[in-house]
Amino acid sequence: MSTAASHITYGGAVKPIAHASSTAALQPAVDWPAAARIAARLAPPGPVAPRQRLHDLVGGLREAAGTAVGHVHEVTRMAPDGVPSPVVVVDRASWARANTQSMATMVDGIEDVVPHPLAPAVQAAGAAEVGAVLALLSGRVLGQFDPYVPGGSPGRLLLVAPNILQAETSMGVPARDFRLWVCLHEQTHAWQFAAAPWLADHLRDRTRGLVTELTRTSAELARARIDRKIAVVGKAVLDALRGRGDTLVDGFLTPAQKDTLADITAVMALLEGHADVMMDAVGPSVVPSVRRIRARFERRRDGEGRPAFDVVLRRLLGMDAKLAQYRDGATFVRAVERKVGREGLNAVWAEPGNLPDAREISDPRAWVRRVHG
Repeated sequence: MSTAASHITYGGAVKPIAHASSTAALQPAVDWPAAARIAARLAPPGPVAPRQRLHDLVGGLREAAGTAVGHVHEVTRMAPDGVPSPVVVVDRASWARANTQSMATMVDGIEDVVPHPLAPAVQAAGAAEVGAVLALLSGRVLGQFDPYVPGGSPGRLLLVAPNILQAETSMGVPARDFRLWVCLHEQTHAWQFAAAPWLADHLRDRTRGLVTELTRTSAELARARIDRKIAVVGKAVLDALRGRGDTLVDGFLTPAQKDTLADITAVMALLEGHADVMMDAVGPSVVPSVRRIRARFERRRDGEGRPAFDVVLRRLLGMDAKLAQYRDGATFVRAVERKVGREGLNAVWAEPGNLPDAREISDPRAWVRRVHG
């Protein structure tokens, strides 16, 4: 945030961590504490505002997060066990640090597949790459439900105060409405993981398996001739910029890895689309300016007014793919609800086998036939 905001105590500390691996004898592929320091140092400053406004912002976000819980319960018709997840209002640097913690937790154990100990320079390079990407993303994320808190703690809801302030100001929408609207989306994510307590482990296992395979593939690429390296990297970059791959990493995937990634992406599309539909479903009686917020927010998502460089950056960081997840998932959710209602849709949270795969996310009728007969 700004210098004036740097003295504000947010809703909970995101503390530095040591490497999360349970295998003490092995070195991580990334120096995670270093990645956290780099990300925090490179995170851009947020908007400048009077100190009182910043205090009101933090208090307003905490209030909105609490208010959202009852509305999410009513609109989703889901009844998860447990208490609401803790809410942590953070600045950009703290969000970036928190995500290094989550990433370390998600990929814990992949060191087993590394054929030889990694040199400190390799770990440092990984830290620099992760830290730089998180720093770039830290100015774009409004909120996030994080189910991968180190040490087995329950998930936490992160609200990035400077980004919410910047968004509501630039779009010219009522602050109180917008903050509640954002919290409705993020609390829906918290509800999803609470209603499906197996979901966090399912996603982590699939992601860890993919990262493990990518680690093996990367090791093979590292031993390849220089012309082979240049060809693979060059194709990946060109595909990303020309729109033939979802992200930069897509160019490095084998066909089997692409299938795995497609199924993971389908689940993420479900989560994001479901949250997007639910945050609007509360209607104007709860968020009076919801239609105006949605219209202006969609234009913001599409990059209205952003420079050409930002369009390229969005492609390389996979942000366009993320945007497609919201829209594909929302289309799936609405189509399923038209067929079997909201209670029928909620069957997706019953067990892993009920999650849509990559084909079904674009063919909701196929999911309905498989799950509901």
